[in-house]
This record gives sequence, structure tokens and C-alpha cells, in this order.
Amino acid sequence: MDVSVVSREPRADLLAVLVREGAKLPDLGLGDLVDRVAREEEFKGAENAVLSLHTHGKIAAQRLALIGIGREKDAERTLEQLRNAASRAVKLAKAAGAKTLAISSPVTGDRQVQALAEGASLGAYVFDRYKKEKKPFKLQRVQILADKSLTKSARLGVEIAAAVNLARDLVNEPAGKVTPRALADEARKMARAAGLRCDVLSRAQIKKLGMNLFLAVSQGSAQEPQLVRISYDGRGRPVALVGKAITFDSGGLSIKTAQGMEDMKADMAGAAAVIAAMKVVAFLKPPFPVRAYFGACENLPSGTAYKPGDVIAGKNGTSVEVLNTDAEGRLVLADVLSWAVEETPAAVVDLATLTAAILVALGPWITGLFSNHDALATEMLSAAKAAGEPIWRMPLPPEMEELIRSPIADLKNTGGRYGGAINAALFLQHFVGKTPWAHLDIAGPASVDKERGYNPRGGTGAGVRMLIEWIRRRAQA
Repeated sequence: MDVSVVSREPRADLLAVLVREGAKLPDLGLGDLVDRVAREEEFKGAENAVLSLHTHGKIAAQRLALIGIGREKDAERTLEQLRNAASRAVKLAKAAGAKTLAISSPVTGDRQVQALAEGASLGAYVFDRYKKEKKPFKLQRVQILADKSLTKSARLGVEIAAAVNLARDLVNEPAGKVTPRALADEARKMARAAGLRCDVLSRAQIKKLGMNLFLAVSQGSAQEPQLVRISYDGRGRPVALVGKAITFDSGGLSIKTAQGMEDMKADMAGAAAVIAAMKVVAFLKPPFPVRAYFGACENLPSGTAYKPGDVIAGKNGTSVEVLNTDAEGRLVLADVLSWAVEETPAAVVDLATLTAAILVALGPWITGLFSNHDALATEMLSAAKAAGEPIWRMPLPPEMEELIRSPIADLKNTGGRYGGAINAALFLQHFVGKTPWAHLDIAGPASVDKERGYNPRGGTGAGVRMLIEWIRRRAQA
């Protein structure tokens, strides 16, 4: 599907006009028809409201859809309203069998056009490659009515959406297909296409690096673990992105219930996000280096699996008593974070579907943010808001450290039932030293059980747009 900017209203199968709540309806060349139908249908431009009618050849577009974007609040909220409206326009075009769609918006600056292009491309996403009968998608072209000088903004929106859709695909694929090696191959493929360097290390190399926590998690599976670093080069200190990459999580010997395993193919959503974000990093070309890291493995029970009660020393020398093998993501992340900070990055951000506890605290759509650095936390909160990704900062209270202290080792990998997401973040903090660090627990929004706005059921690509916006802003600072 091609997304472009046009300065004049084209001949389109469907014209979608975005309308502010309470605003006067634009003159669309249909006389008083639109006003009359809007009154009859009580359409006032409320967010997500839609009014559709056939034009009967009276204007260039065959069909017309008025889509409400609600009242104006702030600049970031406007961007999200535009993304949702553009996504809805694409879904209406799909339902109508339209081949061409034109979108007219009351606001069309560079960020607004980017948001429209993002929303349209995100709304077109479907994962149906395993279905025998696929619903036809006829929409070939989306044209945003705006000044042609904003073409680059639309292109950026399309690039960002393509990256999000890549992450969605990786999360939606079965775990039998996205094995650790396959995930590493996807990173290689992306890096090759984007002109980035990708290093993939084997079990022997991982052992040589002293990543015993990572190896312990992987040892119950027949699949070889893969340690991946993707590099974009620039000047100065790098920023580091780290993703959790458990390609399937059974819980190990502390095994999950059958229902608890149903969505565990999504436990590599953090790695999917950093792979996808690096695709756009290559497009943005920031002046500083950017690195992405992940350690990919499966967490399975077998005769070789690690056991509750094991004591294992991580890469940075910290010993960990394993009390629950289902708290495995933090073990792998601990070693990968230790590796990432060896390059003395200016900041490190990790993304992980780490704890069910974050859903209890924040619900299914909000990312939990933990950080040891207030300025970095503020940057992440601001970037997330502009990107349209709900996020909330959580505390790292030092008094809770006692919950993860072990009587026989430096740490234990679980702190009990209460404050689970906080305990996990406190654990990770021991492996980043003094490096400015932000931990994003995306266990809620990484995969959802029903469509919501431009996010489909299944993988959402959570965190990708937030990371890209954060890097874009640092590049402009």
C-alpha cells in the first residue's frame, strides 16, 4: 500500500474527512446534504464517530466518510487522534473494497502528517499468513491532502509503521518458527538490508564471555542460544537498546499452567522491538552510535534444565540463587545488560515482557517505566507521550532491596508475591552499575487479546515508536 502526500483533492474511491468535535463541517461540494445527514445521525465529530454516505458522482470521490477526532487538547493528544482516525479510514476503505483513499485533516504540520501516515500504515496491518481463506485487501493507495513539502514527514511515518509491523510479525509467528536461531537470522536480515553490522555469538562464545545466567536458562532446550549485537556507528558514546528474547517460555521446571503458556511465543517482544527500532535508526542516521543487544533462548523443562535452588554467578560476578525458574527473563537480561554497559553507553534502555505483576499494577495497555536516572526517565516519558504509547513511571525503593537478598548468594531471582514488577527491576539494577538506565516492562501492551484502535489483536509492536522518538529527540538535542 502506497502512502503519499498530494496538494489537491484526488479522484478517490473514498474521501475521509477528519472533523474536530463541535467544529463547522467543511464545504465538500455536496450542498447542504452533509449538514443535514450529520444532524439526522447526530454526528458532532466526537472521537471515533463515523458518518458515511455515497456521493452519487457529485464530487470526485465515490464515497465520503466523516471521522470524528474529538476536541483539541494538547499537541501529543492531537497526534494520537490523527493516528486513530487514519487507521479507521483505512479500515473503512477496506470494508468498502476501495482501491484508493484520500484523507483530509484540519491540521497538517510535519508531525501531524507523520502521524497520519503512521496510522494509515498501522491500520492496514493484518497477520493472516496461516489462514487458508484470506480476506482480500484491495486498497493500493492512500493520499494525504497536505502541502507537498511534507512528503518526507509522511515517509518517516511509513518507515516507523513498517518497523512496528515487523515487530508485530515476529511476535505473532509461532514459537516453532521463531526459534533463537531464527530470531538471530531476522536480526541479520534487517541489518543487512539497512546497512548495519550484526554480530551473532554461539554458545561457546557466550560461555567465554562468562554469561552463566543466560546459559543456565537456555540449557533445558535443544535449541542453541544466540547472543546478538546490532551496531549503528557514529561519533561519541553510544546509546544501548536491550530486548528480552525468550522465544518460548514454559516456565522451566517451575512450569506454567497450560493457559499460562498460550501467549508465551510473545516473550521475545522486547527483542522484536529493538530489532525493528534499529531499522529506523539506520533511516534517521543520528550522529551518535546506537547498539541493540539481545540474548535469545527457550526456557523449557528437561533433564538438563536448571533447577530451583541453583546458585549461579552472572557476567559481572554477582551470584544469584534461583528460587523460581519462571523468573528467567531477568537472568538473561542481567548478563546482556552487563555486556551492554561494558561499552560505557551514555544510556541503556531495556524492553521486556518481564512480569505479570505489571499488568496487576497498570492494566493491559500501559508500559511500566523504571529508571535510576531522573533525566532519562523524563526523556522516556516525553518520547512515549509523543509516540502515543501509554507509560507510567514506577518506583525503585531501596528499602525493597531486602526482598531480593539471598541468605546464600548476593541476590535471589524473585522477591515474593508483592511488588513483583518492582522486585524484578531492582534485580536488573544490580547489573547496570552507574550507567543511566531505563527499564520498560511491556508485559501488558506487547500482545493484546482484542483489536484496539490501530493495534490489532496479537502483537502490537509495543515500544518501537517510543524508542524511535527518544532517539530522534536525542539526535536533535
